[in-house]
Amino acid sequence: MLAPEEGSTNNDAPLVGNNLIRKISGIFNRNQDSSGSNNGMGYVEFGTFSEESSTRTLGTFAGVFAPVTLSMFSALIFLRMGYIVGNAGLLITLTQFLIAYSILVFTVMSVCAISTNGAVEGGGAYFMISRTLGPEFGGSIGTLFFLANIVSSALYISGCVEGLVENFGPSGYLLEGVLPDDRWYRFLYCSSLNVLNLLICLIGASMFAKTTVFILVLVCGCLAITFFSFFYEGFIEVPIPDSNTLIQNVTDHVRRNYTGLLGSTLSSNLYPHYGRDYTAKGEIVTFASVFGVLFSGVTGIMAGANMSGELKSPGKSIPRGTLSAIGFTFVIYVSISLLTAATCTKELLQNDYIYMSGISAFPPSVAIGLLTATWSAALSNVIGASRVMEALAKDKVFGNIFNFITKGTWKGNPVAAVLLSALLVQFVLLIGSLNLIAQLNTVLFLLSYLATNVACLGLEVAGAPNFRPTFMYFTWHTALFALLGTLIMMFVTSAIYAACSILLCLILVVGLHLFSPSKEAQWGSISQALIFHQVRKYLLLLDSRKDHVKFWRPQILLLVNSPRSSCPLIDFVNDLKKGGLYVLGHVETEEVVGDSNTQDPTLAQVPHWLNLIDHLKVKAFVELTVAKSVREGLLHLMRLSGMGAMKPNTVILGFLDNEEPQDFLQSNDSVYQNHDFENDVFPLKTQSVLESSEYVRMMREVLRMNKNLCLCRNFSKLRKDARSVRSKTYIDVWPVNFLNPGENDSFDTTSLFMMQLACIVNMVPLWSKLKLRVCVCDEARTSYFAFDSSTQSHGEKLENLLKKLRIEAELFPVNGWKNVIESHGNENERYAKSVNTLILQQTAETAITFIYLPAPPSDDAELDGFYDSLEIFSKNLPPTIFVHGVKIVTSTTL
Repeated sequence: MLAPEEGSTNNDAPLVGNNLIRKISGIFNRNQDSSGSNNGMGYVEFGTFSEESSTRTLGTFAGVFAPVTLSMFSALIFLRMGYIVGNAGLLITLTQFLIAYSILVFTVMSVCAISTNGAVEGGGAYFMISRTLGPEFGGSIGTLFFLANIVSSALYISGCVEGLVENFGPSGYLLEGVLPDDRWYRFLYCSSLNVLNLLICLIGASMFAKTTVFILVLVCGCLAITFFSFFYEGFIEVPIPDSNTLIQNVTDHVRRNYTGLLGSTLSSNLYPHYGRDYTAKGEIVTFASVFGVLFSGVTGIMAGANMSGELKSPGKSIPRGTLSAIGFTFVIYVSISLLTAATCTKELLQNDYIYMSGISAFPPSVAIGLLTATWSAALSNVIGASRVMEALAKDKVFGNIFNFITKGTWKGNPVAAVLLSALLVQFVLLIGSLNLIAQLNTVLFLLSYLATNVACLGLEVAGAPNFRPTFMYFTWHTALFALLGTLIMMFVTSAIYAACSILLCLILVVGLHLFSPSKEAQWGSISQALIFHQVRKYLLLLDSRKDHVKFWRPQILLLVNSPRSSCPLIDFVNDLKKGGLYVLGHVETEEVVGDSNTQDPTLAQVPHWLNLIDHLKVKAFVELTVAKSVREGLLHLMRLSGMGAMKPNTVILGFLDNEEPQDFLQSNDSVYQNHDFENDVFPLKTQSVLESSEYVRMMREVLRMNKNLCLCRNFSKLRKDARSVRSKTYIDVWPVNFLNPGENDSFDTTSLFMMQLACIVNMVPLWSKLKLRVCVCDEARTSYFAFDSSTQSHGEKLENLLKKLRIEAELFPVNGWKNVIESHGNENERYAKSVNTLILQQTAETAITFIYLPAPPSDDAELDGFYDSLEIFSKNLPPTIFVHGVKIVTSTTL
């Protein structure tokens, strides 16, 4: 969906047809730099889709139908039909073709859906998968698809050479003794064909297209002669080739029968008769091995998509050309299977895979069709592999390793990629036998098809509004069927190959996620759409009315004024959340906003905050707002942060003081140092914008919203590393309302909430070595509160409570409380300093201190005094958290 640019008017004349395309292309081309990358001005990637581009010269027939058809004929049509029908029988053969073509058709529907949902550039299947599943999955599947094309090219070259030797070797059907035959001679012939393919690919895609069209016409002519021969020829004794060493040639050539069209022959070939494969040292043939060979011969459905960079109109040509090629080849294969089963004995089929040469009315036609079909399929795969490699190199999936690929392009032809592909094909040719690598080839292609279907299924399930392909026959049912089919047949073909390929794919995914520069590419990842879909669904299921105290966890809103000076606090609160919601809130006051016509300042700040979250490695969300005052902004954040039942239940404020702020992002001795955050990104601020009375009013607003409140001070002293933490011993909890001490302070909601938070911190691995210590001010408590000595002591009751709450903490009686409490109510400042001294005396080995926070006074005249008491209480202490709870958060029930 396209929206007009901001500030545009409607004065332009209406645009239609090509004028509209040029207008849109111009808009998005202006948003790209010279390297072709998007500069962030828009989120729609059109790529290079002009049909007038000089590099896009191929139409539907030459660019898609011809290469797909030839790739699907490949070595199978003339070279392996005897192997399939002779071993599996007609019924199993038709079943396997039905399975294979069902997978192919539904996979093609997924390919068509993606290719008609936007502009398709070079790279074919890789481009479509990577732009849908993201760089990591796209890069890994693209790499495996590249390898599949390499293996497939070598496979078809081997098939072509096998046909050459069978027709022109020592016992050739056409001419005997023209070509010598042994392993190294075959390797020489394979190498020569590989060099020929290389030369054609170096000339370019146009030459390739002309070659495939000519070869397709030739192959179809040869097939017509073969069909004619089935009806024309009568009974024939066909000689078995000498390459079949399973049959000992005691006298002359061993012969097997071609009966012509007979019902009895058809009946004898209906059911499977698995024998031995004479091209694979007599290995037993199985359903899986037959399907592996069969499917490896029809895996060419991506041959047209691989040419996406050279197609004039990929969105039209890929669906039309691929589906028509599938339909055409399916009819041919079914017809050949029926005629073969009705005319050839199983003994002939199992012992002579190129039986067609022996029954053809014009034997050279089989040789011509076999050699041209396999050769063109090999050519199609090597040029497809080069295009995938070029796309991988352009996207820098593997960094700068393949920079030479992008530099080695001449007139749109990736010369360097072609050379690399041909070199890798040469290495694969060392394997030799066609059947040995057919199963691996099948599994690799099935894996790429699996990824394509996963991409389409994910898009459909996620319900992304921009996924609206013009190909109308795709649904999530077709993608799911193809996905399950490909997965099952991968393991049916070869469980070992399937498991290894999936494992290799996962290794590549992890490696690319960790190290690939393209992981930051803004292509859009289906994972984000799926996560959004699932999160929304489960958020609706999360019902706040069903909350239970047993499953309570902190959901925190931390108000941050200056991120530079708050890094230790942000990091610490991340440990405090215990898997709950964590929101970093920030308020921009009206004075910062300036002119009302200017852009909201928070829009430009969000990416910097997200980068800060990544740098600090905290699991938090960001909420920024603009308000006339910090207090008003806090109200905005408390009301609007979170969603559904996931809303903050605890608000944490930094303490208002006049201490000089530290820049933890620039300081050389800071563990949070990162010079990427310049001063203009996060200016270093102080808290001086707030009055103490306004700060206390903010506390009242938090409690009025029925949220727990924490005030954090002295966290600039926190050194969150193992060495610093090991130098301390305790996490202290002071369950005493120092402003108005009472007998039940240790058992009220605030103290229980404070103990819960301290327990959560103590559960974090870094802090778990510290001891949780509850400081008990019990001295002279009996006389001051007229406590009945006959009942259970305060310390005993507190110890029993901790046991019920399963909180492992030691009670620590504090000496000097009597002198402090006797000064209570006389001179507030003197009393506050006495409390500060009392706490300070116990903190030599304390890492974190939790202190009881009383409710702020309702009388505005008392606000300053309340703040002053808190300021004196916490002066010079270790990192300190004042805590006030409003709800029960602990449970003693099962």
